[in-house]
Amino acid sequence: MKGQLKKGVEVIPSRENCVYTSCYCEENVWKLCEFIQAQKMVPLDQFAVIFISNDTRTDYHVILLKVGVKSDSVIYDLDSVLPFPCSLRLYAAQALRSDRNLRPEYHRKLRVVPANSFLLNFASDRSHMRNSDGTWKMPPPSYPPIFTAESKMNLDDFISMNPAVGWGTVYTLDHFLLKFVEAASTSASSSTTAL
Repeated sequence: MKGQLKKGVEVIPSRENCVYTSCYCEENVWKLCEFIQAQKMVPLDQFAVIFISNDTRTDYHVILLKVGVKSDSVIYDLDSVLPFPCSLRLYAAQALRSDRNLRPEYHRKLRVVPANSFLLNFASDRSHMRNSDGTWKMPPPSYPPIFTAESKMNLDDFISMNPAVGWGTVYTLDHFLLKFVEAASTSASSSTTAL
């Protein structure tokens, strides 16, 4: 991360000062988690990484959730035109919306992974961003690929919405909204224990 922390946001720099590479949302969020862990200003266990996809894996996106303990939960989405951070309630209304008008196979699911677990387990050799001739679909980040001792590439385990695969908990969009948005209005601490 570069630059100063945004006034009023004690955890993450302004959007402009975050490490960002277009089309590498999973790595952008990994870098946010790495920054939070290094700063030690807020416990990383207040954060969760959310992979949004569907059973057909038509597309995916990755965002960061800070579960509110004494305040509203917020979303950090470097690819959104919404505020950064954005209240989870506003993000749900404006970005997630509803699956009502989508065919069932395109209904979204959300894999919620504790940020600590994401930092420890995520690995990407970026092969998903290569064309068959080896050229890049989009230019990669300038830093080296993210590996663990156990894996060089497990992105598919995070994108998969099969609950038996990967890390974290998989929710339908409706269940996610009930658990993290609706529960926030009754008790902010109930969401924290869910991570």
